[in-house]
Amino acid sequence: MLTWKDIINYSVKGNPQPDKRLNKTEEEWRDLLTPEQFRITRKKGTEAPHSGALCSTHEAGKYSCICCDTPLFDSTIKFNSGTGWPSFTQPIKENAIKYHKDTSFGMIRVEVMCNTCDAHLGHVFPDGPEPSGLRYCINSESMKIVKERISNGQ
Repeated sequence: MLTWKDIINYSVKGNPQPDKRLNKTEEEWRDLLTPEQFRITRKKGTEAPHSGALCSTHEAGKYSCICCDTPLFDSTIKFNSGTGWPSFTQPIKENAIKYHKDTSFGMIRVEVMCNTCDAHLGHVFPDGPEPSGLRYCINSESMKIVKERISNGQ
């Protein structure tokens, strides 16, 4: 389980190796994404609080990167933080997320990105629920949910 100390170490000393890498040109990303997805994932934008489609979704499934389909988070670790963005306590795999010290807007935060394609996802904070104490605050536009199929015994 990742802790705040792990996050800080990654943001300062380097990130875990991803399983794979995907690089595209800005033009290729523009062709693939909606304008809002492009603004958020490729230009480090953010959506307005409580506006994202995945804020109130609580269906079983995996949340994947909108840009490259890399699984990022599982619905079992999603929680209602009251912040207006989907929140999670841990990534699906330790190397799914890339961490970067963000000093924009006069504050120090830790930006989280897809470790496969460098898509901006949001930020992580040390004010989440136990046991990890982490809150990954993620833009809905940067993810899609792949819902779990419920087996009916067939």
